[in-house]
Amino acid sequence: MNGLAYLTIGLGLILTGCSDKEDEETTEAPDVYQKIYGASDVYVQGDYVYIKSNGLPDHKSVYYEGTQWASTKYQAYNGTNTNFHQNPNVIGDMSYTFKIPLSPSVDANHESTPLGPIGVALNGVPFFNQYAAGNAALTDEINSFDTYYGHPTGGSQYHYHIEPTYLTETIGNDELLGFLLDGFPVYGSMENGTELTSDDLDAYHGHTDATTDYPDGIYHYHITSDDPYINGAGFYGSAGTLTQ
Repeated sequence: MNGLAYLTIGLGLILTGCSDKEDEETTEAPDVYQKIYGASDVYVQGDYVYIKSNGLPDHKSVYYEGTQWASTKYQAYNGTNTNFHQNPNVIGDMSYTFKIPLSPSVDANHESTPLGPIGVALNGVPFFNQYAAGNAALTDEINSFDTYYGHPTGGSQYHYHIEPTYLTETIGNDELLGFLLDGFPVYGSMENGTELTSDDLDAYHGHTDATTDYPDGIYHYHITSDDPYINGAGFYGSAGTLTQ
C-alpha cells in the first residue's frame, strides 16, 4: 500500500472519530423543550440547549401578502384595532439558532435586552423586547401588529413584542409560551386562576413559583397586557446567544 493510501485511510479514521465524538456530545433535549413545536431541531450540547427555527409563524398574517406562502397563509387584517396600519415589510424565511443555558441561573448584572430577538416562542417565532427601533416606545408601532399581534422588521423578521394571541388562544394563557435567551421560561398572563399585571411581577417581569412544567419551582416570566409586556429591566439570568 502506498503512502497516499495510508494517508487517505488515516484521514478517514480521524474524520470518523470526530464525527463520533460530536454525536456523543449531542443529546436529546428534556421534554419541556420538545414543546417548541416550531423548531426544526432541538438538542443539548454541553451546558446549552440549541433551538433552530426558520421564524415563520404557523398562523395567517396580512404580512404574508406577496410572499411565496401567500396562497395559504395570507389573511387580510381582521383584528379589533381601528388604528391598524400595515407596515411595508413582509415575512421572510430566517435561519435562527437560539443557544440557551440548560440550567439557567440569575445574573447579578441583569444585562439589558437588545433590539432584535430576545427569546423564542413555541411556534419558533422570536420574542422582541418592549421597544421599537431606536428604543422608542411601542405607542405607534403597536398599530402595525397583525391579527395575532406580530409584525415583520425591514429585514423580514416576523416577531412578537407583546402577547402572541395565536398561542394563547390555541394553547392557553396559563401555559408555557417559550423561553428567553437566558433559559428562563415564559408563561401567559394567567396563574392559579388569576390574571397577572406588571404590578404582580418584579423589575424583570417575572417571579419564582411552581409551574406545571417545573413543579419544584423556577423563576419565569409572564406576558401581560400592560407594558413592558414580556420582559422588564433586562434578563433575569445570564443570556445565551443567537446566530442567524
